[in-house]
Amino acid sequence: MAIANPRLLVVEDDDGLCSQYRWAFPGCTVLMAHGRAQAVALTKRDRPPIAVMDLGLPPDPDGVSEGFATLDEVLRIAPETKVIVVTGNGERKTALRAIAAGAYDFCEKPVELDVLRTIIKRGLNLYRLEEENRRIAASPPASAIARIITGDAAMLKICRDIEKIATTNVPVLLLGESGTGKEALARAVHDLGPRAKNPFVAINCGAIPENLLESELFGHERGAFTGAVKQSIGKIELAHTGTLFLDEVGDLPHPLQVKLLRFLQDQIVERIGGRQKIQVDARIVSATNANLDEKMARGAFRGDLFYRMNTFTIRIPPLRSRGGDVMLLANFFLNRFNQEFGRRVRGFTEQACVAMTAHDWPGNVRELENRLKRAVVMSDRRMIDAADMELAPHEDGAPDLDLRTARLRAEHGVIKAALARSNNTMSLAAKLLGVSRPTLYGLLEAHGLVGEADRAADGGPRDGSARPETALLNE
Repeated sequence: MAIANPRLLVVEDDDGLCSQYRWAFPGCTVLMAHGRAQAVALTKRDRPPIAVMDLGLPPDPDGVSEGFATLDEVLRIAPETKVIVVTGNGERKTALRAIAAGAYDFCEKPVELDVLRTIIKRGLNLYRLEEENRRIAASPPASAIARIITGDAAMLKICRDIEKIATTNVPVLLLGESGTGKEALARAVHDLGPRAKNPFVAINCGAIPENLLESELFGHERGAFTGAVKQSIGKIELAHTGTLFLDEVGDLPHPLQVKLLRFLQDQIVERIGGRQKIQVDARIVSATNANLDEKMARGAFRGDLFYRMNTFTIRIPPLRSRGGDVMLLANFFLNRFNQEFGRRVRGFTEQACVAMTAHDWPGNVRELENRLKRAVVMSDRRMIDAADMELAPHEDGAPDLDLRTARLRAEHGVIKAALARSNNTMSLAAKLLGVSRPTLYGLLEAHGLVGEADRAADGGPRDGSARPETALLNE
């Protein structure tokens, strides 16, 4: 949603330029300031989303000291304001210093109004996106799961499912890539259920050596093995009346799979070196990033254990498929780390937003959190750039969201796929696409493919009176 008549603060002491600015931006409410005091007062009163600021202000019109002081005060009062600084020709170092101080962009004198309008439009778009993210971040969570920050429909459905499952006592299996939030969801199963006041015990089955894992899970008696100088209570016992979370259960060694299955069947454990049967009432929540179907096919994971654990299976989507969650989480982490480390980083550059959206996030939410933490701690600027997060800038720039362009792009891809599947047989390709051959030729022409088709054809007239049966597209 566009900002209706956005307020544009102009900080300029040249009366001629002031008059020019007044009529140059008819879609904005122009607020005029001739010095620092006026700029600060207008910023406090109106908190404009965008500002154009000359750095050469009185009492230092030939220098930039007053301009930088004004920039600092404006951003201190309204850190969300996108400030465009105006600099003299050849003062690129000054402009870059202003960007490092928190300015959004710069424009060189003599000012080209068309260029300035474009910069202002981009700044307003970024302001709108950040404002929407702030609104979403400040709004009440859509789910009772406090540790999950999401606006994605699939994740919100998972949160609602967790709320329902939590009231039961059945085993739950969480499947998803590393860093997608499996432990947060496991804790939610515990916290939202009747066992919330009892222990939540977590163990990572892939992080403990095999020779120690059995003792960690089931405990041992004194003297059970060399080094067992005292009795040790296992994780399963510690989870009595509560929840046992088995993280990376897919890495559980085969012998321990047998013992775990026995526990799931009768809820009884025996410590290593002991003979006493101990009744344990614990809810089991398991998680893994492994492909258990593949492991079962290879005999690396027991099928009977799998079916015991997956009464309810929750498949968690990776971050890259969660729509706008990347920017939502990025702003959440930015606010959290600003408070934690006492920093004043106020947002992301447009390049950073594009780079984050384009990145695949193989480490998912955990990777995003770690990159943001490092960026907030190490950044010397008010705005985080792609380089601060060690992300490569996206070469294509901002993604093209025009619907017509997207449809044409999708249509182009489907036509090429149909031709490939039909081995470039036009009649079969037309049938796959659900169109007639003449329509397909029209589509080839519309997408600029007909010339290549004609060049690669097996012969035949090219005057439009007849078409070859096959066209080999060499792309």
